[in-house]
Amino acid sequence: MAKFDRYLLSQLMVLFGFFSLVLVLIYWINRAVVLFDQLIADGQSAGVFLEFTALSLPSVIRLALPLAAFAASVYVTNRMTTESELVVVQATGYSAFRLARPVLYFGIIVAFLMMILMHFLVPMSAARLAERQSDISQNITARLLTEGQFIEPINGVTFYIRHITPSGELQDIFLSDTRSSEQHVTYTATRAFLVNDTGETQLVMIDGLVQTLQLSGQRLSTTSFDDFAYNIGSLLEKTSKRGRRDSHLSTWELLHPTPEILVETGRSQAQLIARGHDRFSQSILGTVAALLGFATLLVGGFSRFGVWRQIVAAILLIVVVKAMETAGLNLARSDERFWVATYLPSVAGFAIVWFLLFWATRPYLFKRRAKEEAAS
Repeated sequence: MAKFDRYLLSQLMVLFGFFSLVLVLIYWINRAVVLFDQLIADGQSAGVFLEFTALSLPSVIRLALPLAAFAASVYVTNRMTTESELVVVQATGYSAFRLARPVLYFGIIVAFLMMILMHFLVPMSAARLAERQSDISQNITARLLTEGQFIEPINGVTFYIRHITPSGELQDIFLSDTRSSEQHVTYTATRAFLVNDTGETQLVMIDGLVQTLQLSGQRLSTTSFDDFAYNIGSLLEKTSKRGRRDSHLSTWELLHPTPEILVETGRSQAQLIARGHDRFSQSILGTVAALLGFATLLVGGFSRFGVWRQIVAAILLIVVVKAMETAGLNLARSDERFWVATYLPSVAGFAIVWFLLFWATRPYLFKRRAKEEAAS
């Protein structure tokens, strides 16, 4: 590799690492705040919160890497143009296509990282996250055993625990059940324990009182008890485990869906095949983003006023490529024969890059035509 290639590639990698870290932190913190509200509200521990945020990290990195590659390419090219480094290199005989070679190497590295994420890390983390979410939603103890808070697990039921001892004893229990249209029942107890009996979770209350209010006559009756068992399994809505989603499947399963997979995911064959090819297309777009940022800023050459117009044009071109991505994916989902449409943004992106590099190599083309039109 030539010395210039190594220099430009090292600059791109350093800035790519910086922008990746910043973008991942922004996306991850935003995701972590949402998870924190959900998990802490359900009484989960900090360990569960850290596990969930770690499992969501591959999906966050997948979103950040192409943007970081584009930002690094634009920043490095802008700096080298402003400091006249690219002008000096071009003066030695390097064409625009030759200058783009280290950027292509950089884009291939980004595409390789995206391949690992899209085909392995993201599906595995998404499947594990869905599995843990299902376990948490069915965990009665975690959702009910919260000290000092009135919890409403379902409409019409309010549950309160003043304190939970290290041995698992619940102290000062309050349980109000107003689901019935005929009577409201309130249970209070000084102590209670959770007991698993034949697959059902029972709340065994000790030394307590039952207050029953008959709504028709507004008659209140009270009953003291030494111990009383209440089935708290009915306090939580049972969530049936659904099959895997298409995001949890391997790429091979997506590209070769069986009838069982179609039933399990509830998706059509065209949708699964389109998602499988989209994983390849997303990886290639990492290379396109890097080259597009470099090629756009190379057009126009050095200017003491900067290259802000080229930067704006690069951002608009990225928006165009992303719009093509959406259109191509929707077309591929409509019919399995149109799976090739998922690669539309990649093909269009490389075509735009080639045109921009060709234009940068021959900057006089459009200028000459403009002069001829002005003269005529």
